[in-house]
Amino acid sequence: MPAANPRISLWAVEVFVATAEEGAITAAARRLGVSAPAVSQQLAALEAALGAELVDRSARPFALTAAGRAFLPHADAMLDELARGRAEVGQADPAGLSSFRLGMIEDFEAEVTPLLLADMADELTACRFELETGPSHRLLSKLEARGLDVAVVAEPQGTALEGIEVHPLLSEPFLAVYPARAPAGGGEDLPLIHYSQRTLMGRQIAAHLLHAGGAPGHRLELDSYPAILALVAAGRGWTILTPSAVRHAPRAGLALSPLDGAPMTRRIVLAAREGMMGDWPAKVAGRLRTLLEARVVQPALADAPWLEGALRVQTG
Repeated sequence: MPAANPRISLWAVEVFVATAEEGAITAAARRLGVSAPAVSQQLAALEAALGAELVDRSARPFALTAAGRAFLPHADAMLDELARGRAEVGQADPAGLSSFRLGMIEDFEAEVTPLLLADMADELTACRFELETGPSHRLLSKLEARGLDVAVVAEPQGTALEGIEVHPLLSEPFLAVYPARAPAGGGEDLPLIHYSQRTLMGRQIAAHLLHAGGAPGHRLELDSYPAILALVAAGRGWTILTPSAVRHAPRAGLALSPLDGAPMTRRIVLAAREGMMGDWPAKVAGRLRTLLEARVVQPALADAPWLEGALRVQTG
């Protein structure tokens, strides 16, 4: 299917890469926020420009053709170079950075994220900001698929993040959280309210409990900090969370104590695809450390001085 004047648009290349990575046109459309017919149209335009079919539309499941597999690494390289170019333009002239896509775990969406975005918007006056909040595993997947420029996440334990540059932000311990009016015995007889094991943090909590002698049974497993903390404050159970998570609810009705057994911590990092955003990840990480110290660490230490040393901003 030769084209008289073949022209390849970067949008068509991005659509092709998204389709290849997602393994379906409909999934690529959801990722890109467009319709499935729009994805099909861009794929057809790219195929016309290249003079070859890239997608085997008869294959079940989805498959690229030999030409599609040959073109994919070059398409990846095009998008990588575009990302580097945009970052360098933004470094040379902050007004030239036209978009910034930030992923943020829910832990900081109220205390830290609005201040960060306001600060960056004051400097990058022509930049369009996009924010996505969610669990760490989902944000990391979207970062790896080029759906985000940087992501603030809990660092996976025991898993290497290949092709990802990591800027440490915060180290924080896990705490036991009981009702302030716990029954005699300190609340140990209350049922556990478990943070969702669909998340990295929930699985880390479950592994800790198992290692400590067996996970207690639980009827409630939630992925909402406010809901968990409200139930604890109402005396319906106890939970295991981090200081930043506890910041999602008033301290009234809650009692914090060190976690029994071996200490358990997690590290919050800013992640970016390696070399794609120039100095911007380091610059954003620096701003975040200042905000985390003021909005998370110092208030938590004022409430629980025994966290000193365990809850701290990390600089490298």
